[in-house]
Amino acid sequence: MKYVRSLLLCAAAAVLLSAALYASLRLCYRRPYPSIVKESGVEPALVYAVMKAESGFDENTVSRAGAVGLMQLLPSTAEFIVRREGLAEGDLLDGAYNTMIGCRYLSYLIGRFSDEHTAVCAYNAGEGTVRAWLRDPAYSSDGKTLQTIPYPETRAYE
Repeated sequence: MKYVRSLLLCAAAAVLLSAALYASLRLCYRRPYPSIVKESGVEPALVYAVMKAESGFDENTVSRAGAVGLMQLLPSTAEFIVRREGLAEGDLLDGAYNTMIGCRYLSYLIGRFSDEHTAVCAYNAGEGTVRAWLRDPAYSSDGKTLQTIPYPETRAYE
């Protein structure tokens, strides 16, 4: 009987600890605009990882390079996606709009590159930059994947 009580106490403690850990992780790793992310067709964990890396989930952040919002989009990138997909222009500081455009851009890059890792590098460093790296044997041996990433910020995505 003592063994069963101890086992039940341990199980209850594990459940409480799991719930506390889950609540802590939810606070650390927000998941804003879940319906937009889900509708994008991009793996939600990847979208949220990009958001975390790019903006730390700060909707109002603007980088020195002029990238804006949660997904840190350059206005020119947003314009490209808006034109390409026939969307209405919007405010990149609006979190929902920024998330929708960022998800579409990430989806576009995943379709353009055969390797998801390379697509994420292109999200950070730029599509043209990554295409140049893929043509350079110092960075890619097969022209499809990157063995070396020259930008420290992009390398931190790994």
